[in-house]
Amino acid sequence: MKGSNRHFASLLWFIAVCSMVLCPLLAAPASAAEKEPYKIGAVFSITGPASFLGEPEKKTAEMIRDAINKQGGVDGHPVELIIYDDESDPTKCNLAVKKLIKRDNVPVIIGPSTSGTSLAVVGVAEEAQTPLISCAASYKIVTPIEERKWIFKVAGSDLHVVGKMYDHMKAKGINKIGVMTVSDGFGASGREELLKLAPEYGIEIVADERYGPKDTDLTPQLTKIRAAGPQAVVNWSTGPTQILAVKNWRDLGMESIPLYQSHGFGSKKNIELAGKAAEGVLLPLAKVNVGPLLADDDPQKKVIMEYTKEYEARYNEPISSFGGHAWDSMYLAMAALEAAGPDRAKVRDQLENTKGFVGQHGVFNFSPEDHNGLSKDDLVMVVVKDGDWALAQ
Repeated sequence: MKGSNRHFASLLWFIAVCSMVLCPLLAAPASAAEKEPYKIGAVFSITGPASFLGEPEKKTAEMIRDAINKQGGVDGHPVELIIYDDESDPTKCNLAVKKLIKRDNVPVIIGPSTSGTSLAVVGVAEEAQTPLISCAASYKIVTPIEERKWIFKVAGSDLHVVGKMYDHMKAKGINKIGVMTVSDGFGASGREELLKLAPEYGIEIVADERYGPKDTDLTPQLTKIRAAGPQAVVNWSTGPTQILAVKNWRDLGMESIPLYQSHGFGSKKNIELAGKAAEGVLLPLAKVNVGPLLADDDPQKKVIMEYTKEYEARYNEPISSFGGHAWDSMYLAMAALEAAGPDRAKVRDQLENTKGFVGQHGVFNFSPEDHNGLSKDDLVMVVVKDGDWALAQ
């Protein structure tokens, strides 16, 4: 009997030891599942001709990831940000998006950086039924909506930018303009809106010039425009040609004919590169660029000033519209993940029903009919003054 009791006690001890060892192991999968990272895929033009877009986007996205994870993640889930550089190349962008969808199995993608690369991948995201939040401007990225069910974008559309620009021209009594646009996806989309909306605003386009993205002299185009007698000139491009347009305009002594730029000029680095030649240049911009100039009761001022402070402290460089695109995309993606979990269809539905989201580029109100959620009222007209942005009168 005593032997039996000793055997029973030994058995209980063995079971207790096993329980102490095995219980944590058995519980581990549930604990790990609770803290499984939420993946966000990103494709930016970090190198190549559009690196001035992709680099601040990458920096902003990484800064937000670090800040959110430091605070405990999204609903307790750490954010895993998977970034690929498309090198400003549509083909490489296409491959990167496919990799994010098929290999990395991300529930949402932010980017690409440009209109050309975005248009190159919308079909991929649609076919794979993966929500994608583009950082580019062309309205074609989200239009026609019937073919863009899974695609969203955070940059103001060309439609809004041209409308804001034309409003300013009308207020100044300008009704004759010359336009010059770069022959790429961004330029083509802008040109289309400039031509289409002109009659609606009572504006006559007396000259319509185009040039290549690698051109090194725009004097011929500007000379032809000046000969047509416009009251203003509009240049629509990104990268080096927008700096070239400013310098050639100044070299030709055309200051009496105001130069309007597209929102692609929305970086203080462009002002630095253009130097004194940029003084007086006008353009519509998102409020993210002029946070300190906003009224204290502006709903965007708080988030803009917080982003400005954090970004400039971390990277020792000014913010731009482009980094703001990544800010909006990241926070929209994380809000959708928090509400819906990492289910692609549910994330898409959550994005489509987002209302009143206060971002860097406006207050977003998405709907089944509108996957941009902004209007021209989310833009402000600015002018380059004393080497900085100022609100245009």
